[in-house]
Amino acid sequence: MSGAIETFAPSGVLTLGVELELQLISNRDFDLTRAASDLLAGLRNDAEHGEVKLEITESMIEINTRPRSDIAGIREDLAVLRELLVYQCAKQNVAVCGGGSHPFHHWPERRICPGERFEQIHARYGYLAKQFTVFGQHIHIGCQSGDQAIWLTHALQRYVPHFIALSASSPFQNGTDTAFASSRLSAVSAFPLSGQAPAAVTSWDLFLAYFEMLKDCGVAESIKDLYWDIRPKPEYGTVEIRVCDTPLTIERAAGLAAFAQCLASHLLRVEPTIDPQLQELVARFNKFQACRYGFDGVLADPYLRTRVSLRDDLMLTLTAIDEDADHLGCRSEIAALKEAVRHSLNGAHWLREEFRKLGGYNDVVHSAVALFARPSSPTSP
Repeated sequence: MSGAIETFAPSGVLTLGVELELQLISNRDFDLTRAASDLLAGLRNDAEHGEVKLEITESMIEINTRPRSDIAGIREDLAVLRELLVYQCAKQNVAVCGGGSHPFHHWPERRICPGERFEQIHARYGYLAKQFTVFGQHIHIGCQSGDQAIWLTHALQRYVPHFIALSASSPFQNGTDTAFASSRLSAVSAFPLSGQAPAAVTSWDLFLAYFEMLKDCGVAESIKDLYWDIRPKPEYGTVEIRVCDTPLTIERAAGLAAFAQCLASHLLRVEPTIDPQLQELVARFNKFQACRYGFDGVLADPYLRTRVSLRDDLMLTLTAIDEDADHLGCRSEIAALKEAVRHSLNGAHWLREEFRKLGGYNDVVHSAVALFARPSSPTSP
């Protein structure tokens, strides 16, 4: 057993947890502002519904739900944490919003948050640490064993583009339109241990052996050094999906969590044959397609040796998990995601429409702040 990886602590199968990284905004010019440490110092956490934590730079904050057995609990936690954070930000004369990137901030102006882990990241990765001021949603799904977590890591890999398209909300960087639906993942891919889990790691024992090799070679010290799209999280007893941009609303964040829970339920129930080595050959292409084109991307299918529409495959997937959605109480969330796919409703589309109407990035951020602060419809981006 590796000293750097804790024993896999089994959790309830299909239990859920959500982490959201959020932007802290100046009310003066709607640029990012350095407020995280002051905000947290004045915050009284509501432990019943989760917690608010520091992230890598002072312009970010992270909210974590409690582990929940159903999507109703996740929705309630996110709503309470949103209300708490919006209230506390107003007291500090700053604002908060979702979205995977800030449209016009300058990364050299960011400040690393205090803390040993953040200082280590800055020392190890240099300027990448400040450029990592991008904002994602992580979804944890409970597993009964390490082997199950590794199997789900590979089984869910095929659906990375689906999560990217549904959550994409980072079309702007450095005051320009990147032409991407999700430009956030380009910042993540710069890290040496990013991307998909190695295809050869097909069991918990093989994962431990792989990590022991990384540790012996000085490549990684803890599982936090693995910036994989999907990774096991042994201390939580979960598999963690890490490719989503933070949506503009907590309603979409809850919808993505529902999708993850229902999809994992479907995969565990149907047990499809998966070939991690074959999937690995096309994973980067498929991920790029989703980042660049969102719903309009195409997917390479290495099993049938053809290409398919991401939009069509996403709709087929959402329909295939209807039975699981009914069983898990997620029917309304999955129905809302189908509407989103039909009408291309993601955050990237909404932000570009706001820019077209308003003509300035400051005004776009102002609109995103207002959208995040209020309850929205389930089909909101």
